[in-house]
Amino acid sequence: MDHSRAPVLDALAAYHQLDRYGFTPPGHRQGRGADPRVLDVLGIAPFRDDVLASGGLDDRRMRAGHLAEAEELMADAVGAAYAYFSTCGSSLSVKAAMMAVAGGGDGLLVTRDSHKSIVAGLVFGGLQPRWITPQWDAARHISHPPSPEQVDQAWQRHPDADGALIVSPSPYGTCADLSGIAEVCHRRGKPLIVDEAWGAHLPFHADLPTWAMDAGADVCVVSVHKMGMGFEQGSVFHVQGDLIDRDRLAACADLLMTTSPNVMVYAAIDGWRRQMVEQGKDLLGNALGLAASIRAAVDGLPQVTVLDGELLGEQASHDLDRMQVLVDVAQTGTTGYQAHDWLREHCRVDVGMSDHRRFLATLSTADDQDSADRLLDALTAWRDAATDFPTPPPIALPDPEALQLETVLLPRDAFFGDTEMVPAAEAAGRISAEQITPYPPGIPAAIPGELLNQTVVDYLRSGMAAGMNVPDSADPSLQQFRVVAV
Repeated sequence: MDHSRAPVLDALAAYHQLDRYGFTPPGHRQGRGADPRVLDVLGIAPFRDDVLASGGLDDRRMRAGHLAEAEELMADAVGAAYAYFSTCGSSLSVKAAMMAVAGGGDGLLVTRDSHKSIVAGLVFGGLQPRWITPQWDAARHISHPPSPEQVDQAWQRHPDADGALIVSPSPYGTCADLSGIAEVCHRRGKPLIVDEAWGAHLPFHADLPTWAMDAGADVCVVSVHKMGMGFEQGSVFHVQGDLIDRDRLAACADLLMTTSPNVMVYAAIDGWRRQMVEQGKDLLGNALGLAASIRAAVDGLPQVTVLDGELLGEQASHDLDRMQVLVDVAQTGTTGYQAHDWLREHCRVDVGMSDHRRFLATLSTADDQDSADRLLDALTAWRDAATDFPTPPPIALPDPEALQLETVLLPRDAFFGDTEMVPAAEAAGRISAEQITPYPPGIPAAIPGELLNQTVVDYLRSGMAAGMNVPDSADPSLQQFRVVAV
């Protein structure tokens, strides 16, 4: 295919050249009606490019096929059979994949280090999760993706499950042995879904971890805005093989997707695909070289470790995306939370994620020596200042086995059933009606339908006191928990 083309982007340029005008939404009429104070901040360009996809960019029946051609080009670029674009993020895409695969069988094998969107898919689809426990590094209190052997054991326990869902790369940049896991699933004739939200760039350079389609996955979901050059909410799911019903997948996506997609999100995905096909190898090669120099420099700071080989091994992760710079600060006696907040306040630098002993700096092909120097200067200043940070409150870090709660109700039944709020002191022994996802370790500590225990309650509350981020609890203070009513 001709990858010099960008059909959606080209159609948007033609829309302006033809001077089209729509007596349709959006009501701002390409910015004519926007408040000047808004234009002072956003500029006119976003409004000019905010046009209808159907009955605007294309005709009312989408006969020009701009989006369809862009999706074909994307699939061709990465070696998938076909691809779908989403303007609702991978949160939508992964739900659509789950609902397309599951239904009628004995639930879905799901790795427990799952994004909250996966739990939402369980709730919306009425699906029974069959949990695959991640591998744990108890010393560092970090989870690793499950091994092929663990997935095989899960199949032995639940041979009638509809399929398996694995998260790889993790938010920490660690990767599963997807080839081995795909082989395990396909021996049983079952599909593998990969939540590869952090891996949109993987197909475009040989020195990056193997991406899901090359590993044999049947469906993978990528977020173009995370490691690519797309806008927030830009996502693609790729499909191959004969274990996925394409019509069912498209219907599930249509069921969940907005009827008012943002054309700019489509156009950015389309243009990024062209950029990667034409320049991706060089761009990513330069980015990997820059990342290597940054990793070495940060690792040289006193009592600071950039995690690398420590994350790999037979009982750990299979591979690592080294554009994710994961910094362990435990030896400094301070927390990743403190570093995260100090860097934002004093250096106007934001890092991607933090927990009780780590923070993460995510690099991309947009970074260069100037941005690298800014990061290194900020981290040097942070390390000097950290000497005077107050001692953080202790966190009741549990044995990993204590975090494995018993599922006693379907997530849907617990979430949509009668619920009540109870004080934290009364939460243990009750069935959670909410998802509570702390960092660390970045996996849900409680999911609707699970039986809460005192260890998890103490862990969450002590973690919050130390700066843990718990973004989705019903009571942000965790003084109360939402549980199934009795």
